[in-house]
Amino acid sequence: MTGDTLTIFSEFLGTMFLILLGDGVVAAVSLKKSKAEGAGWVAVTMGWGAAVTLAVYIAGFMGPAHLNPAVTLGFAIIGDFEWALVIPFILAQIAGAILGGVLVWLTYLAHFRETTDQGAILGTFATGAEIRDNTANILSEVIGTFVLVFGLLAFGQNSFTEGLNPLVVGVLILSIGLSLGGSTGYAINPARDLGPRIAHQFLPIANKGDSKWEYSWIPIVGPMLGAVVAALLYLVII
Repeated sequence: MTGDTLTIFSEFLGTMFLILLGDGVVAAVSLKKSKAEGAGWVAVTMGWGAAVTLAVYIAGFMGPAHLNPAVTLGFAIIGDFEWALVIPFILAQIAGAILGGVLVWLTYLAHFRETTDQGAILGTFATGAEIRDNTANILSEVIGTFVLVFGLLAFGQNSFTEGLNPLVVGVLILSIGLSLGGSTGYAINPARDLGPRIAHQFLPIANKGDSKWEYSWIPIVGPMLGAVVAALLYLVII
């Protein structure tokens, strides 16, 4: 593979690894009889930080390693990414996230059978608010994604992070999770929520309940709005 095909595939592959490792830690903490059961929120945020770092390294030798539609949109707005590739990137990211969700299910197949808590099962795949308040929930996603995308745009202009960006991005994800993620579970990435939620909808998991599609627009719209605000502020400053 060469050219655009390779970069699009890199988004698919990188996002698959992102979800496999990120939702994998959620499964480890949430599902019954896992060795990490009950390890708690700090373990989840640390796992997601490591997942992002590793996924960026994996995808980065083939492409820009956005792995997030909000990031792709942000870079397109500031002129650092081709608009013609925005939709193909987003579709590849969502497809990779679906596969990642399926692989988490296969990895923890026996533990899903032991788990009857529908919230824990869905939470392994998708995010959800601890307190349902659409205004507060979408603001949480906007603010978290604003921090993420503005940080990524700034890293690109910062000589201090040169060569260390994947590690710094992992720390950024960890910080967002610890500081801003307690309300909604910090999707800050539409593909991260939508792809695994689709997997949850169709996988044959006993006692899984519904996929809470009435909430699903928040981790899509919120991150995209946050990316727009971050990119526009970046353009004003630069």
